[in-house]
Amino acid sequence: MAETELAMQSGSWIRRVVLISLVVLELAVTDAPGAEQPRVVPTTQKSGTEVTLMSVYFLDAKVGWAVGAGGTILKTVDGGKRWKPVPSRTGVLLTGVFFADRSRGWVVGSNGIVLHSRDGGETWTGQPSGTQSALYGVYFLTPSSGWAVGAAGTILHTEDSGAHWLDQTSGTNAVLYAVYFSDTDHGGAVGALGTILLTQDGGLTWSAQETQSAATFFDVFFADQLNGWAVGNAGAMFQTIDGGKRWIDRTLACVSTCSRLTDLIKVRFTGPKAGWVVGERGSIFRTTDAGFTWVEQENGAKASLFGLSFPDPNHGWASGERGTILHITAR
Repeated sequence: MAETELAMQSGSWIRRVVLISLVVLELAVTDAPGAEQPRVVPTTQKSGTEVTLMSVYFLDAKVGWAVGAGGTILKTVDGGKRWKPVPSRTGVLLTGVFFADRSRGWVVGSNGIVLHSRDGGETWTGQPSGTQSALYGVYFLTPSSGWAVGAAGTILHTEDSGAHWLDQTSGTNAVLYAVYFSDTDHGGAVGALGTILLTQDGGLTWSAQETQSAATFFDVFFADQLNGWAVGNAGAMFQTIDGGKRWIDRTLACVSTCSRLTDLIKVRFTGPKAGWVVGERGSIFRTTDAGFTWVEQENGAKASLFGLSFPDPNHGWASGERGTILHITAR
C-alpha cells in the first residue's frame, strides 16, 4: 500500500515538473528576440493598371501616389481603396516619387526627366534637370531643398523647389539608385559596385565608404545621423551605427525554402527597432529588434516589389510588377 501511494505521489510530482518545464520553455520562446513578431498578411489593392509601379509614397494613411512605366502616375485620397490615374504628359519610365507636403511633389525617371506638382499631384509640369542620365531616386528635406540621383554617378541638388537643379560631384561613375538625408548636412547615396556615398555638408562633398562588397545597393535609409541601412542584390544588407564610418554586413542568408538569395530593393524603419524590407518575388521582411532578426511575412502576391512607404508605424504600402500595390498593416 505504501509503495502504491509512493508511486502515485512520484507520478504526480513528475507531471508537475514536466508542466512547469513546459511553461518555462514557452515563456523563454515568447521572450526570445523576434518571437513576438506577428505574421502580417498584406492586402492587395486595385491599382487599375498592369504596368510596373516603381515607386510609391504616402504622406499619411490616406493620401498617396505611385509611379511607373509608360509615364504612369496614380493618386489615392482614401488609403488606396481607389486609385485614379493622373496625366503626366510623358511616356517614359518613372522611377521615383516624393512629396514634401500635401501640395508639392516631384517625380523622376528616364532621360533625366523631373516632374513637379504644386497641387497635390493633380497636374504635373516638367523641370529642367540639366542631364539626360536616367534618374532613379529623389528626396526632399524641405519643400525647397532636395536631391535626385541616377546613372553615371549623377547627383543633382536644388534649393528652390526644383526651378534650378545643380550637379554635385559624386566622385563615381557608378549608377546611383537612392538618396536619403537625415538633416540639412548629413545624407547618403547608394548604387552599383558596392557604392555607398556619404556627405556631412549637404552634398558639397561626397566621400565613398568601405563595405568590402561588390553588391548593387538599391536603397539607403537613416533613422537618425548614426543609424542607417543599405540593401541590395543577393540579400545584401548592411548596417551602420556610427553614421557610416563602419558598415556591418548583415546579408540575409538563403533559407531551406529558397533556391537563390533574394534581391532586396527598399528598406524603411518606422522606429528605433521596427523596420521593413521588400524585394523580388514578393518578398517582405520585418524586424522588431533593430535588425538583429528579420522575419519573412506571408504574401500571396509573388510580383517583385520596388516601392515602399510607411507614413506611420502602423500603415505601409508597397508597389511593384503588374500594377501591384499592397497595403501593409502592422499590428
